[in-house]
Amino acid sequence: MNRNTFQVAFLGLMLLLAACKGRQSAVVDAPPAAAPPPPEWVTSRPVSSMDYIGIGVAPKSRPDYQEAAKKNALNDLSSEISVTVEGNSLLYTLDRKYKFDEEYTSTIKTRTNERLEGYELVGSYDGPKDYWIYYRLDKAEHARIKAARKQQALDQATDLYTRALAGLKTGDIKTAFDLDLRALIALKDYWGENDQVTVDGRSVPLANELFNDLQRMAGGVHFTVLPDRCKLDWANRFKRELLITATFAEGGRALPQLPIIISFPGQGGPVSESRNTDAEGRARTTIQRTDITAASPAVLVKLDLQALVSQDLDHTVTRPLMGSLATPEVHVPIDRSMPKVQFKGTERNLGTVLADAPLALALKEAMTSHGFRAVASAAEADLLVELNADTRQVGETNGFFTVALDQTLKVTDRRTGETVYEGGKQGLKGIQLDYPKAGMDAYKKAAAELRTGIFEPMMNNLFQ
Repeated sequence: MNRNTFQVAFLGLMLLLAACKGRQSAVVDAPPAAAPPPPEWVTSRPVSSMDYIGIGVAPKSRPDYQEAAKKNALNDLSSEISVTVEGNSLLYTLDRKYKFDEEYTSTIKTRTNERLEGYELVGSYDGPKDYWIYYRLDKAEHARIKAARKQQALDQATDLYTRALAGLKTGDIKTAFDLDLRALIALKDYWGENDQVTVDGRSVPLANELFNDLQRMAGGVHFTVLPDRCKLDWANRFKRELLITATFAEGGRALPQLPIIISFPGQGGPVSESRNTDAEGRARTTIQRTDITAASPAVLVKLDLQALVSQDLDHTVTRPLMGSLATPEVHVPIDRSMPKVQFKGTERNLGTVLADAPLALALKEAMTSHGFRAVASAAEADLLVELNADTRQVGETNGFFTVALDQTLKVTDRRTGETVYEGGKQGLKGIQLDYPKAGMDAYKKAAAELRTGIFEPMMNNLFQ
């Protein structure tokens, strides 16, 4: 190839490359395609007499925008399905008669809309900033599905109710109560609707019938307690066993395995214990360590409604229902008869007998304020209380004299001679300008501290 030919070929190659580069630049620099216009249902909500419509939108700035738009569309679809509370329905009864709070009844109403089935996707629109989705639900199909679902719930609840009635006839109120409650919860999506069914030849609104049956069972429990007054005294060491019998008012049948709560004022605060009746409908409990300062003390026996509710049930639904039921209970008065006490002993200051016996006087005041009865004769007493005290010299420093007070307390059962409490306090110091005055200072401190140092330990021991 000669020089001229080579130059011509090279020039042609350069022109070809330039042309290709120009075409490439034209492709890269082309303007982006225009976004498709939104469908008509985005700009103008459809109206249909055949379908329920749900349209939802969510900003694409959200990481879950597609799921959020779907949820909004289904909520929109639910809002189109009107809920009318029938005048003879349970929801109407709970709202009007029992004044259930609005949040509870509205929650039940909302739940009736949560179970949507049979809806279909009409379309979606992926806009520049928002994501849209459109669902529809055929009204006739929705009515068919709901009717079938409701009938299934009615059949289930009717079966449970029939079994509950059979259980109640045998006195198994615990099982009957559980079956009724399960039947009522099976119907909760329809508490606001007509639910008339036939049971044992009777046409009844089922949810109301179940609720009334729960009230009848709870209110029909009857408690008998023996003895009917709980007498506590020194003779029984302030302990008394009570026999509780639970029966059902209709027929007087014994109620086995019935959960009950027994409560009374105790020394350390309110005492509450749970019991289940035995196969004969009976339960026993021992009342002891009661609070002797409580005004009008009593033992309270009542039905434990919450224990009748199985743990697998929805307590957000059952708790308000249980709160609306009357809880049967019985009060057994506690009659306390405090011991008769004779006080004796000697109090000395540096060996000299104190005629006014300040510690015995303080102890007597504390005990009588709690119902103890002071008597002069030992033959009348239940308890003999012996308090002895004396002071001793400790020493003198810079003109101040110190003594120590030693005191002992002994409580004896007069009839048996048994020592039921023994205690005291040693070495309580008094300081004054001479020994006798220091001794009286020690007695003054001891009288002030007697309640916590001697009286309370004695009381805890006597009434444990």
